[in-house]
Amino acid sequence: MNWLTIKRGTAPLILSIPHAGTDIPAPYENVFVSPWAARKDADWWLPELYGFANALGATIISTSISRSIIDVNRDPSGSSLYPGQATTALCPLTTFDGEPLYPAGQEPEIDEIRSRRARYFGPYHEAIEDEIARLKLQHESVILYDCHSIRSVIPRLFPDTLPHFNIGTNDGAACGAAIAERVTKICRTDPKFTSVVNGRFKGGWITRHHGRPEQGVHAIQMELACRGYMKEPEAPAPDNWPSPYDEDYAAPLRQRLQNIIESLLP
Repeated sequence: MNWLTIKRGTAPLILSIPHAGTDIPAPYENVFVSPWAARKDADWWLPELYGFANALGATIISTSISRSIIDVNRDPSGSSLYPGQATTALCPLTTFDGEPLYPAGQEPEIDEIRSRRARYFGPYHEAIEDEIARLKLQHESVILYDCHSIRSVIPRLFPDTLPHFNIGTNDGAACGAAIAERVTKICRTDPKFTSVVNGRFKGGWITRHHGRPEQGVHAIQMELACRGYMKEPEAPAPDNWPSPYDEDYAAPLRQRLQNIIESLLP
């Protein structure tokens, strides 16, 4: 499967990067309103931000396909993870801003959604479980760290400006308190960065489904506000979004991330 990448390590830590992909495979090239709209809400530059992790012994699982084809961090039943709040679907019909992804009347139907689930969703989660099982043979417990990012201001999804670090543990059900506290403490070491635990983003399907603290599998989601590591335009458009990756600009936040990952290693 050339859309799924697994970089194996031996440490009891797995990084999941489900939304950084921008590929639109041939069967989907002409189904969206525009290729830019289908890529707009990618989690930009996360492989670059976490590029140090595999050398530290962490396993990294990532996809290359656009989340607009299917979002592997949504409930496969189609139920909302955030009832009563705006969000996007398993096979999103709109961007985060509410713009349509498909021409009217050409949205994917049930059989197409099932096909995408079988092709992409199922294998991604099987890969996570396989890596958890592999590492559990060597370690008493394993941490699944789910990597995300999002624009800092999206009025349809949340009010005001999002904190830089948004830590989600499904209100403690997916991850032991000591691990969450360790991550939170590092996020708060630099006063120019803001953080929140189980705020607007409590963890998606990856965190909620795979986190089993009672079985030694701790899952935690990190949602980064993009302004912490890239220059965000006031209004994203095809000529200004995404902003290029700037190593110097990203360095302070990237250092916090490296500190977090190192703190999760034995």
